[in-house]
Amino acid sequence: MTEGIEVWFKGIEHYAAGKPMVRTSDGYLTPWNREAIVKQLIRETKLAENFFGAPAISLEEAEEIAKEAESRILGMRAKFVSAPLIREIVNNILLERSEEKPVYAIYRNVLTRVGVPVYDAYLIDVGEGFEARENANLQPNPETSHKKKGDKVSKEEYLLLMNPRLADAHLKGDLHIHDLEYFGTRPFCQDWDLRYFFYYGLMPDGLGLKTSVAGPAKHVEVALLHSVKALASAQTNFAGGQGFYNYTVFMAPYLRGLSYKHIKQLAQMMFYELTQIYVARGGQMVFSNIQITPGVPDLWKDKPVVAMGKVGPDVYGDYEDEVRAFFRAIYEVALEGDWWGKPFNFPKLEGGITPEFFKPEYDEEWLLAHNVVSKFGTPYFDNMLPAYRGYGKGVSCYQCCAYVFTETPETDPDFNAKLYFEDGKHFSMGGMQVVTLNLPRAAYRAAGDDDRLFEEIAKLMDAAVEIFQIKKRWMELAVKSGRLPFAVQRPKDPKTGQRGPPAVDLDNLVYTIGVVGGNEMVQWHTGFQLHESRDAVKLLVKTLLEMRKYKAELEEKIGMRLAIARTPAESCAQRLAVADMLSPEFKDMAITVVKGDLEEARRLMAEGVRDVPLYYTNGTHVYVGAQIPLTERISIEQKFWPILSGGNIFHIWLGEAYPDPEALFKVTKRIATQTQIGYFAYTKDLTICEQCFEVSAGINDACPNCGSTNVRYWSRVTGYYQEVGGWNEAKKRELKDRYRTRISI
Repeated sequence: MTEGIEVWFKGIEHYAAGKPMVRTSDGYLTPWNREAIVKQLIRETKLAENFFGAPAISLEEAEEIAKEAESRILGMRAKFVSAPLIREIVNNILLERSEEKPVYAIYRNVLTRVGVPVYDAYLIDVGEGFEARENANLQPNPETSHKKKGDKVSKEEYLLLMNPRLADAHLKGDLHIHDLEYFGTRPFCQDWDLRYFFYYGLMPDGLGLKTSVAGPAKHVEVALLHSVKALASAQTNFAGGQGFYNYTVFMAPYLRGLSYKHIKQLAQMMFYELTQIYVARGGQMVFSNIQITPGVPDLWKDKPVVAMGKVGPDVYGDYEDEVRAFFRAIYEVALEGDWWGKPFNFPKLEGGITPEFFKPEYDEEWLLAHNVVSKFGTPYFDNMLPAYRGYGKGVSCYQCCAYVFTETPETDPDFNAKLYFEDGKHFSMGGMQVVTLNLPRAAYRAAGDDDRLFEEIAKLMDAAVEIFQIKKRWMELAVKSGRLPFAVQRPKDPKTGQRGPPAVDLDNLVYTIGVVGGNEMVQWHTGFQLHESRDAVKLLVKTLLEMRKYKAELEEKIGMRLAIARTPAESCAQRLAVADMLSPEFKDMAITVVKGDLEEARRLMAEGVRDVPLYYTNGTHVYVGAQIPLTERISIEQKFWPILSGGNIFHIWLGEAYPDPEALFKVTKRIATQTQIGYFAYTKDLTICEQCFEVSAGINDACPNCGSTNVRYWSRVTGYYQEVGGWNEAKKRELKDRYRTRISI
């Protein structure tokens, strides 16, 4: 009490001298001190050199600005001032002087305070506003609120520490930097080699100093739990999905001698572990996927088994029966669903279709997979039969919502050594960063001129590459400061006792240029949507070919691996459409091609709401509401697949309650063997009753079992299943617009 009175009296004395007391950012009350501004300017503008190559402010300049700031603050005759107010006054002075000295604009960026207005933070807490709904995998819980508030601060930081031209391109909607909140701290996504953990064991913290270190699994339950914990641990170092390629094959050695009942119990354990641990960023389930095959691929039959801390002497071809049993068990558990009868939305089951598995002896396994499709719609099919997929002879896996990563002898000089796990060499496939281009806006600027359209897109690609180069520097800083321990871990080799190779080769991760609104781009440019005109399709093909050609030039120029991909666009399909509708320059053009409920969106935007039912079509897809036969949709979309090096997905929206599994299997056979579609999924809408827990097909106003209207809906939002209540308004509107197909024999 006495100390408080003394501080108060000192404050009065200080104010009497004509100077205010300062409430600092760390919560203290201190006397005014102009030198604090000088020190702050010198200390913080060092970031200008780190991120912009500009020199830090000089002592003389800092003192001059501090005097000006003091003059303005003393002129206010305030008894108390806050540190944020002082910072804003200093920043305003820098902004004023930046016209004469541009480097001051950079100083202003690095001195800017990032934060969240109280009202915005409140909206996040109560689950409202766009920030609360840009990721449907996030659940309404305290961790989500904490994460989204942190996200806003981080996004501001990374934009401010970026060339203003590039930051403006994102803010204005020319392009979209994905997972911006993690831009400076982690790569995007990763597909792991399960053999690495079966040889070295599990070190969840990547260091072995904060958590317990487990040696290589000796028992099957431990092996399975290590596979789950590895994906969960990776969430701390990566922004996107985590998965395993060849999962059924690499797990098979641990299944030797087990009964089928035991194997099925393990499959059930895997599902529950991955869907019940809320360890991912902000209280999410682990966004996970596993590539599963009904047998041992030819590529792996003669390769030595890696398990229990040893390599060989067995080969994976010795475990055909175990692989087949595990494949069947996984789909049988998926068919049963959870205790309520809901589907398991994770891990995403990527059924690997290669030539050796599309034979009659595997029909029973594939028919089981299509029974799961008929009931729930959850499985995915990874078609490696087309020539551009290498006829299944390489190593590849789809990741996140549909990004594909591959390695072949042509792309990786150590390919064969990695197949054999020589000296711990293993496959490390994934993505470093995704930047998506606003294709409709490029078309608006092109004004019908093909050459100008390609020029505008090339400019956006240039900007994306500049962003990738900044990302690379951030990741180098993260590794140098020890901020990616799980990714770059080097565990103890059980044979030599020395450090093994890093888990992830960060230099080999791919930088992805995504595209959104291909349909709206051609609609504005030609007057027709993809399903309305061959000329529209030809224009998009030509555009993608030009992009691929320019991508090759950029790769050679910058020495980084680039990919062009269709973007799942859970949030950016909405964000870019809204940005164009808010722009005086593009509004009148966007209004003619944007999809959704235009009238409702206008009303909401007039009130300042940004989570509105407007969107551009994902990637290179045909408009979801196009009422055309499935064969025609395939005919159009398959043309883009060989061009998109970074991945794609073909959606089949099911219109029947329970389509015939055999009919579905026939469709899968036709797609896999007669088209260029490399990855596809059948989506079935589901209604879940919160009264009697019945799961029924379709979107029903009331439960068909008990009549309750207390129901929730499930469907595939972009590349994964999730409860519809967490979707943003654009994706909810897209769900209504989808044209659903009936599958018949």
